[in-house]
Amino acid sequence: MVLTSCLGDTQLSVVTANDRSPASKQISDYRSVAGVVIWVISATFTIAILAAIVGAPLLQSGGHPAFALKIYDAFSFVCHQMPDRSFHLQGNKFAVCSRCTGIYSGIALVTLAYPLFRSLKRTQTPSLVWLFLSAAPLAIDWSLGYFSVWQNNHVSRFSTGALLGAAAVFYIVPGLIEVGYRLSGNRAHAKKDNRVKN
Repeated sequence: MVLTSCLGDTQLSVVTANDRSPASKQISDYRSVAGVVIWVISATFTIAILAAIVGAPLLQSGGHPAFALKIYDAFSFVCHQMPDRSFHLQGNKFAVCSRCTGIYSGIALVTLAYPLFRSLKRTQTPSLVWLFLSAAPLAIDWSLGYFSVWQNNHVSRFSTGALLGAAAVFYIVPGLIEVGYRLSGNRAHAKKDNRVKN
């Protein structure tokens, strides 16, 4: 409902919350769809990475060593892949160590569940303090093991990695959604400019 009042030469208009312009509704609808598309792509990608990590030893033992070697080689750029620090499946190590497996698992599972925690329209991230706090147990676990204060194990490496990976999702997904909005917004403006020129 729009109320208009004329006071001499001044016109005052009041718009109620129910009076949204079609343009603002389209933007809201677009943000919903864009957020879902980005989330689906992100969740699929992270699950595929986790499947590759677990799939490498299965491929190795299943008679496909060449394919497994390509996976191991790809992950060798991001992980040391030390056998004594890695989970094993059917006698073969995972494609990454137990800490990296935790990080990737945390990222994959929380990305998959992300819409249960936050709206896919939101692009605000939590304070960076939370990311540093989630990294602290991993840093402590690594430091204590490195300086031989105590011997960490698969459980401590995996769980501290999973905590950091899970927390990182709340910074990664909103960033991807924001980039998606900006890229598609620029395309929409470019199409609009092309229509005006023609």
